[in-house]
Parts: sequence; structure tokens; C-alpha cells
Amino acid sequence: MTVRPGVGCCQHAVDGVHGSRVSFFTFSHWVNPSLPVFGKFLCMADEHYFSSSPASALQLRPIQVTLLGMPYTLTTANGVFSPERVDAGTQVLLAHTPPPPPGGHFLDLGCGWGPIALSLALESPHATVWAVDVNERALDLVRRNAQSLGLDNINACRPEDVPDEQRFMTIRSNPPIRVGKNELHNMLEHWLPRLEPASDAWLVVQRNLGSDSLQRWLDGTLPSDFTVSRAATNKGYRVLKVRRR
Repeated sequence: MTVRPGVGCCQHAVDGVHGSRVSFFTFSHWVNPSLPVFGKFLCMADEHYFSSSPASALQLRPIQVTLLGMPYTLTTANGVFSPERVDAGTQVLLAHTPPPPPGGHFLDLGCGWGPIALSLALESPHATVWAVDVNERALDLVRRNAQSLGLDNINACRPEDVPDEQRFMTIRSNPPIRVGKNELHNMLEHWLPRLEPASDAWLVVQRNLGSDSLQRWLDGTLPSDFTVSRAATNKGYRVLKVRRR
């Protein structure tokens, strides 16, 4: 973890390991987008992943990634989560989830610069992938990357731009565990019930950051037509499967 002089305690989490999605969200915006953009995280000296519109000058960077076993050159930037690589948790999620349905509407919740959304769109070209984030810079990167791959089936947008009636054939997410239990629970309670019947959500969570307790909470909180199970364990991460019957 890097600690820079003159920067407050919240900054320390920003400069931590790639598995720490501490500052990725202005979290209340996932449930109530009308709230002010700079809320409980204002102890930061400058904006980071949770900012709606990062004020730092945009610095685009090309990166080499492998998606679905194929190499691609994509674009990331400062001010978004894990700009150097596909983070470890997302790699585990992509490696331990089944192919998505051939069509329908999919949700990548907390899409960042887009590795999950892009993978879904590549694998199911007849589907519509909703890549949802509060960070406008991240959403712009998803659009850039989709265009560079010739994908026209990704809708990168903020949470409030998803129609209330929209339902999803699958949800994939590397959720922001470190934002705190209440905020995380509010987000999952808001989005998981939007699964279509006979559909699955897949979440990746670090084992030492409460994956097992989250599984128990989901199992006891979601409506009776949902089941929660552990689908895989790899590299210190759990992949949780949430099924709507």
C-alpha cells in the first residue's frame, strides 16, 4: 500500500492492492442517483474512482489483455479502477462463469473500463449488455473499447439511465466490498431482484473480505425464489452464484 504525504486516511485505500475496490463508487448513487455526487467520501484530497466526472486531466493508455482466450489492445486511463490490467477478481470471475445466454439483456454492475461487459458482448453478439457505472470516464472508456472491437451491443450508462422496468438474463459483477456492508447490501438488494426468472447472477468476492458472510446474507435476504451457492474458489476469491427460479 502506498501512502503519500499530506493525503488523508481515505487516500490510503485508493493506492492499495488491485483487489481493493475501495473508492470505485460514490456508492449511494447506485440506489439514489439524486443525492450529491460528493458524499461520505469527501475526506479525499482529490477525486478518484468514485467521482462522477474525474477532474484530473485524462491520460489514455493502451493495454494488452486477453478476453475469451484472444489477445486485444484496449484503452484505459487514470481515474478508473485497475487501469493497468484486468484485476485478479475479474479474471477469476471470467474464468469461472458459464457462457452467457445467446441473447437478451445482460448487466455488468460496476463495469469500470469494461472487461466483463466486453467479454459478454463478444460472446453473445445478439444480446444487449448494460455496462453500468457512476464514473463517466469509465463509461467513456467502455464506449471507446466497444467501438475499437466493432461491438454495437453495449449500452454504457449511469445507474439512473437504466429503465426501472428493465430485467436481465444474467448479471455479472466484481462488487465494491470495501465500501462498507450497508452500502454494498443496498446495491445488491436493488439490482439482484431485477433478474429474469430462471436466470443467474455471478459475483466475485475476496474470501478474506467477507465472501462467506455475504453469501449467508444474500441467502437470508433475497426473496424465496432466489438461491445462493458458492460456484468456485480460486486465488483467494469466491465466485457466488445467485439463481432466480
